[in-house]
Amino acid sequence: MTDIALEMPWLQNAWQDVQKRFAEDRLPHALLLTGECGVGKRAWADAVVGLLLCASPAVNTVSGKSVACGECRQCQLLAASSHPDVRVYSPEKSRMIKIDQIRSLSAFAVSSPQVSARKVAIIDRADQLNINSANALLKTLEEPVADFVLLLLQESGRPVLPTIRSRCQVLSIPLPSGDQAGQWLASKVAELEDDKQPTAELMAKSLMLAGNAPRLAFQYATGEFPGLRDEAFDKFRQFMKGQITVSEAAKAFKALGLEDMLWLFEGWAADLARLCAGGKANDHEAEEMIGFLAGINPAWRAHELLDLVREARAAGVYNVNPELEASRLLIAWRGLMPSRRRAS
Repeated sequence: MTDIALEMPWLQNAWQDVQKRFAEDRLPHALLLTGECGVGKRAWADAVVGLLLCASPAVNTVSGKSVACGECRQCQLLAASSHPDVRVYSPEKSRMIKIDQIRSLSAFAVSSPQVSARKVAIIDRADQLNINSANALLKTLEEPVADFVLLLLQESGRPVLPTIRSRCQVLSIPLPSGDQAGQWLASKVAELEDDKQPTAELMAKSLMLAGNAPRLAFQYATGEFPGLRDEAFDKFRQFMKGQITVSEAAKAFKALGLEDMLWLFEGWAADLARLCAGGKANDHEAEEMIGFLAGINPAWRAHELLDLVREARAAGVYNVNPELEASRLLIAWRGLMPSRRRAS
């Protein structure tokens, strides 16, 4: 009977909104939840699914809100990931949600529930619908079924078609405060075996790199990203100073993988825009170098870099070469340096 808003307080507004609609029997047929990568959108969606399907919702004694009981047959099926009235659709190998997946969703929407009073589907990364699958989804949105609820999850900054957005009730999840994110990360790390727990320094760095998105920070703190990122940043500085070739620098970024590489470049470009506007960088370790570039370049150069990242991400659907994409982005960054530094 855990209340997701107690575990993740920054989800509270979106969670209470659903609970209120559920209690008043006016839940919309489609909810679009937006938020940064790693902020807890999927945890929210799973909690909503549990509440909607539970046969005997209980009241959490701390929050006083209705939550899934965790004991009925519906909850047991959900816990075993075998509930027949739940479907989850997410990007496949092409990094996109394909039209065949949406056709499957449409058939599921109009079918009869097997063991519950309703059916629920999650589209995890609705911003990764290709144009054909997005258009196919419109029919399901335009012809709602009384016993079907659709939850769409969208990463901030990744657009969905306006025609889809306009047919959904939209909720947003904010980033947690530094204290909230730190407390959540510490609690998750404490569940690990002693020899697998990251250091406090690594946890702090992971939170910084993740922009306080706690679930992403946990992934970083228990994975290889921080070390690979440090190697890439070191090569980035050397390349910007003309000390190594673009090929040498690009190899370090390739090691990150395309998505993490683009996430890193996107974060630095966003920091450049912040610093140009008089703000502060999220990546404190890169702030000195990016601050130097902000002092000698107009703000629109940062937006050019962000556009290049978006182009690279879109091209990723077609299995582009990550090393070539890294080279292209590195050369664009090098173009921000004074001409004497670019002479090599």
